[in-house]
Amino acid sequence: MQDINDQYKNFKAGYVAIAGTPNAGKSTLLNRMLGEKISITSKKPQTTRNRILGVLHRPEIQIVFFDTPGVFEARDKLNVRIVDAALSAVGDADLILVVIDVSHSEPNAERFLVKQLQNQTRPVILAPNKIDLIDKSHVLESIDKWSNVYEFEEIVPISARDGIQIDELISAMAGILPPGPPYFPEDTLTDVTERFIAAELIREQVFRLTGAELPYATAVTIDTFREKKEGHLVNIEATIHLERDSQKGMVIGKNGSKLKQIGTRSREQIEKMLGCKIYLKLFVRVQKNWRKDTKAIRRFGY
Repeated sequence: MQDINDQYKNFKAGYVAIAGTPNAGKSTLLNRMLGEKISITSKKPQTTRNRILGVLHRPEIQIVFFDTPGVFEARDKLNVRIVDAALSAVGDADLILVVIDVSHSEPNAERFLVKQLQNQTRPVILAPNKIDLIDKSHVLESIDKWSNVYEFEEIVPISARDGIQIDELISAMAGILPPGPPYFPEDTLTDVTERFIAAELIREQVFRLTGAELPYATAVTIDTFREKKEGHLVNIEATIHLERDSQKGMVIGKNGSKLKQIGTRSREQIEKMLGCKIYLKLFVRVQKNWRKDTKAIRRFGY
């Protein structure tokens, strides 16, 4: 019988925390590296609220990623929990991958992020993202600026959306990770459940299809997730939770048009994930000021 140390003598594996400012493209990058969508995205900051684990498999490498919420100086109870989730992931990692948006600077969030980095000793790689949106000279300016505030192991400019320099980034991470056997079997993509991802895909469509402020007052819970006997249809009932009665009209829309649009797009995404047809029924309920209620925050999974 082959010794496990001999079997994996040239193998490298480790945990990488993807950290960065809000809306830097961390989730888009994770989905791009994995080749599958496990983390939701939108143009609105703080779309990601939980720590999402994703596993990248290569012949001699396994990288276990934590996709974390954007790091910023939080004030309300929900955002404090969100940032705590991000910082705890950083503490569990072998390597930190910092993603910044080079097309749009957020000085306060960037200063807060650098401060957090200075409080730890793990190696850090910087990935200036969205280089497809600006001139090369501006990319070089950004690299120079960040090089002066922190000593990164490597800096690899990328475009997560267009897939530019993603392999180079993976190689840079692999060069730093420790030798050792894989942590997960080859067929493992993530540790979150299909039920969790379904709720996130619904919340993603609320983010994408409603106004600027409403998404942050939204949580989604899955009430029913049941496969029919023939195995070709999944029944899902989900509730979209809001903070005020006045928000219901924004989500439901005239004659239910907005809710129908949210449901249709969510169903398409969930069917793609599950690989089968689903029946999706959405409800809308008001939980007054839930973002200030610690019990409600826990109940909604944050």
